[in-house]
Amino acid sequence: MSSSHHYEARMEADLNEIRRKLRKVSGLVEEQMRCAVEALLTGDVDLANNVILGDKQVNRRIEDIDHLVHAFIVRHAPSAGHLRFASAVLRLNVALERVGDYASTIGREVAQLKAPLPPSVAHDLEALGHQARQSLGQALAAFHDENVEEAKKVYGLERQLDHTLRAVMAELLDVGEGRQHPLRDVFGLLRIAVIIRRVAGQASNVAEQTVFWLTGQPREPRVFRILFVGRRNDRASLMAEAYARKAYPESGTYASAGIEPADGLEPALLEFMDAKGLDVKDLRPTPVRAIDDQARHYHVIVCLDPGVREEIKEVPFRTVVLDWSLDLPDGFSPEALEEVYRAVAVRVQELMTTLAGPDAR
Repeated sequence: MSSSHHYEARMEADLNEIRRKLRKVSGLVEEQMRCAVEALLTGDVDLANNVILGDKQVNRRIEDIDHLVHAFIVRHAPSAGHLRFASAVLRLNVALERVGDYASTIGREVAQLKAPLPPSVAHDLEALGHQARQSLGQALAAFHDENVEEAKKVYGLERQLDHTLRAVMAELLDVGEGRQHPLRDVFGLLRIAVIIRRVAGQASNVAEQTVFWLTGQPREPRVFRILFVGRRNDRASLMAEAYARKAYPESGTYASAGIEPADGLEPALLEFMDAKGLDVKDLRPTPVRAIDDQARHYHVIVCLDPGVREEIKEVPFRTVVLDWSLDLPDGFSPEALEEVYRAVAVRVQELMTTLAGPDAR
């Protein structure tokens, strides 16, 4: 056998060893999550304790894979796809370790519960656990099967979990307010629900690493989806949308809406905004649609008029709602509009710097 063939055979053997051990720990982590959810639903403390103890094995196996990957890089100095594979495995290990930690934490919380789960809560937690495990299983299968299309399908699963998580939290709130359950249990179950939701986040991370490894496409830069809401959507909220589009076109996508949208826009407003270099051709008062029905959740919703925040209902779990409630002069005089513009511009600048950093653009 020539030296080049020997080298290729050695590299392939090392890769297969990493793949074999990665499949093993992936299956172990999936089983840990399955058992954690089963222990939660059945109240099986012995099973919960086994999950806690099993986390030690997960960590040892992940450490072993980390060692193998670093040794592979040193030995073979890989490039292109092999180097991306090594990088993806290291990042996958981080996701697997976190999911293992999540399962262990669920086990610890289950061991502390004092009463059986209320039936309504148990039903929603079972659905949440099933959805999280499905997203994790699909992401890991896509990685091991080298299937880009299946990996990309994982991205759309998180929204489903947000709906179920909200249902769980609503049920637990009712249980807590009715003093129908030990308060310590309510807090513990809330924590468990959030942790289960995080499993889907790690599944998305696994999917991203699969796409990166197999295609070389890096993770898309974070673009923030922001909605500005006013009472009539005919002044400050429209200015905020137009200013954000002009000042930070690469950092976000922007929209505005009104609780009671005006029938049209004042010519003085359009003239003022045009003079400021703001694009006004597509701007018009728009009603707020049900926030929860959006195909993709907004990262941030900004309320610009007093009382608007109270009108925003059913906010997705991953959405942050800010209440600016700016104290602004009435009317559409040049002086009033200038004051509105300055106040809005400053707050938008602060927001985008917080989200995207000082280099936001």
